[in-house]
Amino acid sequence: MSIAPSTQSHSIHRRPRLRAVPDVDLLAPRTGSDAVARLAHPSHPSHRGAAGLDHAGLPPVVRAGLVPTLSGDWVDYANLDHAASTPAFERVAQAVESATRTYSSVHRGTGWLSRVTSAHYEAARDEVARFVGAREDDVVVFTRGTTDSVNLLARALPRNTTVIVFNSEHHATLLPWPKRGTVRLPVPGSARDAEVLLESALRDLPAGTARRPRQALVVLTAASNVTGEFWPVESLTAIARRHGARVLLDAAQSAAHRPIDLAALDVDWVAFSGHKLHAPFGTGVLAGRSDWLDAAAPYLAGGGATAQVTAEATRWATGAARHEAGSPNVLGAVALAAACATIREHRAAIDAHEAALTTALRAGLRAIDGVQTYSLFGEDTVRGPVVTFTVDGLDSQLVAAALSAEHGIGVRAGKFCAHILVDTLLEEGSDEHDSAVRVSAGLASTPEHVARLVAAVTALAADGPGAEYELTQQGWAPVDDTRELDAPLPW
Repeated sequence: MSIAPSTQSHSIHRRPRLRAVPDVDLLAPRTGSDAVARLAHPSHPSHRGAAGLDHAGLPPVVRAGLVPTLSGDWVDYANLDHAASTPAFERVAQAVESATRTYSSVHRGTGWLSRVTSAHYEAARDEVARFVGAREDDVVVFTRGTTDSVNLLARALPRNTTVIVFNSEHHATLLPWPKRGTVRLPVPGSARDAEVLLESALRDLPAGTARRPRQALVVLTAASNVTGEFWPVESLTAIARRHGARVLLDAAQSAAHRPIDLAALDVDWVAFSGHKLHAPFGTGVLAGRSDWLDAAAPYLAGGGATAQVTAEATRWATGAARHEAGSPNVLGAVALAAACATIREHRAAIDAHEAALTTALRAGLRAIDGVQTYSLFGEDTVRGPVVTFTVDGLDSQLVAAALSAEHGIGVRAGKFCAHILVDTLLEEGSDEHDSAVRVSAGLASTPEHVARLVAAVTALAADGPGAEYELTQQGWAPVDDTRELDAPLPW
């Protein structure tokens, strides 16, 4: 199966569809290209040097450099896939390199290097606690990532606990809960709809008994990984509190963009991943209340999780150690701590940079005929630098492949581990697509990258791909691709 370059222009502008964002933002400039042009101009304050980053204000990240395109040119890689994984801060890479020099066992040795490594590990825990605004009695458990963190809490649920979760959640927070005792709420059509759905679900829960008191856990996301929109966490948490429910906050998509404060938000736990926080070294966090975690069996049984072992019985440790059996990922913890510290110190500059990119992305893509962008709660919802869209008449996977092969732009196409939400948005938009394209900017993205993306999507919507593609087992691929994958093994 193949597709040749299209000679047809998508000149018919379709009317906005139900719950899809209109193509024109009345609060934005008349055309998105104007906003993109201003942002991409060398005089713009967020555009400095060939790399496009002002290192005086923004923490530098490890950059990919040049990548080949089908034309034979090499271009600066446009990293617009931050919602999937973020490149490491240079400070993070340096911290890992430094910690590697003294790496040793943790908590189990008296040698000098073991003492240094143990100190690094616990200092990392303290840094993460500051980053999330942990309360005095909260615990910070290092995990492999958000998915691991949520599964850990799911294993620690007390008996007779009802879990309430929206179907719009990422699979990491939608799937780990036991089917029995889990209430799934529909994808909300607005922030108010989410509040009404949650209020009704909590009100309808059966009352507990003296012997088996009712426990309820509400699972919320801080920001959608599909649309980037920030959820009304404060109002939803207040509803949960009125009904005596606890709250788990999935901050995987928000931690890099918005401060987390467990005490101020009044949530019980927060989970997030290092690889979405410019610390791609295999570490995540579950931080919050210790009582459920201390009462549950260890997530992994093994060394480090024990207080005493005899031939007859095992007494398990309490606190973070209870669920951190085995040799921990010290370097990952150091990386995560370095990333948290970096973001805390540069929050204002990061916010300004991402706000400019978000404005240009939204205005630019929504002004293109034949392109439809999508929203969960409506066009005015505050969001991070994420836009999900489709192009009329083109498969989303093909769009992503063409952006990469022809323009050196990295995006994500599919359903983003949030199948129910994407299906709902596409279906209610009366769309012929079964997947979408997600653009997610961040600290490795520049104004030039956004301008290049908007220009490339404009050309795709008007004329189709600039090369012939075939559908293979690995997805769409250029038919005549002479580029060699020059990827020597790092070791």
